[in-house]
Amino acid sequence: MRKNVFLACVIAAGFFAGLPESNAQTKTFTVKANEVKASVSPTLWGVFFEDINLGADGGIYAELVKNRSFEFDTPLMGWKLLQQGEEQGSLLVNNRGELNGANSRFIRVTSKTPTGNFGFSNEGFRGMGIKKGNQYDFSVLASQQEGTVSLVVELTNSKGEKLGSTTITPTGKPWKKYNASFTATATEPKAMLNIYMKGQGIVDLDMISLFPKDTWKNRPNGMRADLVQLLADMKPGFIRFPGGCIVEGRTLDERFQWKKTIGPVEDRGYLINRWNTEFKHRLTTDYYQSFGLGFYEYFQLAEDIGAEPLPILNCGMACQFNTAEVVPLESLDPYVQDALDLIEFANGSADTKWGKMRADMGHPAPFNLKMMGVGNENWGPQYIDRLKIFTQAIKAKYPNIQLVNSSGTDPSGERFDYLNGELRKMNADIIDEHYYRAPQWFLDNAKRYDNYDRKGPKVFAGEYAAQSVAIASPDNKNNWQCALSEAAFMTGLERNADVVAMASYAPLFAHAEGWQWTPDMIWVDNLKSYGTPNYHVQKLFSTNKGTNVVPLLLNNEVATGQDGYYASAVLDKNKKELILKVVNASNKTQETDFVIDGLSKIAAKGTLTVLRSDKLDQVNSFENPTAISPAVKDITVKDKKVKLPLQPYSVNVIKLKFS
Repeated sequence: MRKNVFLACVIAAGFFAGLPESNAQTKTFTVKANEVKASVSPTLWGVFFEDINLGADGGIYAELVKNRSFEFDTPLMGWKLLQQGEEQGSLLVNNRGELNGANSRFIRVTSKTPTGNFGFSNEGFRGMGIKKGNQYDFSVLASQQEGTVSLVVELTNSKGEKLGSTTITPTGKPWKKYNASFTATATEPKAMLNIYMKGQGIVDLDMISLFPKDTWKNRPNGMRADLVQLLADMKPGFIRFPGGCIVEGRTLDERFQWKKTIGPVEDRGYLINRWNTEFKHRLTTDYYQSFGLGFYEYFQLAEDIGAEPLPILNCGMACQFNTAEVVPLESLDPYVQDALDLIEFANGSADTKWGKMRADMGHPAPFNLKMMGVGNENWGPQYIDRLKIFTQAIKAKYPNIQLVNSSGTDPSGERFDYLNGELRKMNADIIDEHYYRAPQWFLDNAKRYDNYDRKGPKVFAGEYAAQSVAIASPDNKNNWQCALSEAAFMTGLERNADVVAMASYAPLFAHAEGWQWTPDMIWVDNLKSYGTPNYHVQKLFSTNKGTNVVPLLLNNEVATGQDGYYASAVLDKNKKELILKVVNASNKTQETDFVIDGLSKIAAKGTLTVLRSDKLDQVNSFENPTAISPAVKDITVKDKKVKLPLQPYSVNVIKLKFS
């Protein structure tokens, strides 16, 4: 990683030795509001979801029980006996094998004492987050084999004190789902679920589940409401799912297969998560995917938050950093068929095979899928060979589906140059570029797209995040320096909205005790969540998207670093607003005039939203989640001019009404 010039300059300027300086010389920006340069795509700012850092199970997916159907490679991972000794009872893992491939295992529990002293517990995902007064819904698939055995279900805190309980008594041998609910009496971030056997006999159990009642929209099998709300508040134009590298898998056997994630939850597959042992510094050997959060739920989430769905599918290649397995071209048909079937699942009528599956799951109307990704960070001729086959088949049947194609792992170099050239020869719809780089790279590349071909493929800035230390370093922080540099870069994305159609920060979620990669946009634990400074930057841009780009000039030039300024401007023709985004990346307060040309009438009052910190190493945290958060104040417009002191290290959004 090259030396961080930006931070070095800050230190040289004496910033950490005292208060920021003031620059008395006024800089004048001119807005050419009647010179529309580009239309802003409704999908310009979106979110990228990958099941990394316990992002799904243990994160946005609200299930509290880990390994609920005993399908992990170690069948009892997450579970432990509460009472040892054959005189009390025993637990045996049964495997039905091919009789039920997706959910082949269950446990057979023998209770030898009527006292209720024998049982087992589940540890959850680094514990279970329980809230006082909240209802919890327990369910289990059970088959009473001999005698009568009741299940005494209880939550306890870290001291063993009971937080709530209920009892279920299965009846009869046929497998049946049993449900019960109870209300928690206290809040506890590290609760455990205990199940005691009361009575003598044998009972078979499977799909042992516990959900909070207050999921997003109170849906069974639902999502954590606080996490979905953070996404909804961003008003994203799209949501990309399910990844990321998990799409590829370490091997093709471990790739993400969307058909295994739909239908009844108990019939969905289980899969080891490829981030399980990817980083030796953050081994997470209990990381699996239950697929309770599947493609149906992803589509539903996109619909809920008003975002376009962007599914990414495996192109017949495993991760090239791992095994680099490929499917022979002559054997690629099943992979291509999966792509065609997914479009039918999303858009087909209930008369089609996969459209009927969607309707049977509760969504008769189409999801209106418009775009799809083929491959993730794949590279080389082998990717192009497979992509051509996918493209021909998809376009032949669904010519209006836009395809997102990989430009590899980096924003420059041999891999990128080859793919970028080949994709442009193919007249690709959208090229997905990724940048995990130092903050200085983002400042230097604010003008990256100024000279891109306006008639060529659109660009998807699919994964980006400034790295405070180095790529994939466990010491990376979501600090203000990184967020500020990303904001500067994003002004360049917005200015070039005729080239850049989509952009998303990555990764999205990270569990405080279960992460593998940093930095991440939203941090969570079992009870709380907060947005990082990077989240607030993304939200400021996404909620102030506008409809049309107009010039915002400093000395007749776009602002791409002169005096520390980075800037862009849009009109929102629907709301009749002019929106200016101006980053002051310098360590000085800058006196600034904004002169508005091309609008006949501007309201006398506008608003200024400021996101800033004097400390470039400042972060948000569970203890101080709003250390960096936006502040809004009114501003005055006089003679079509706004005079503002722009504070050091600040992101500023100026909104003016016009008529």
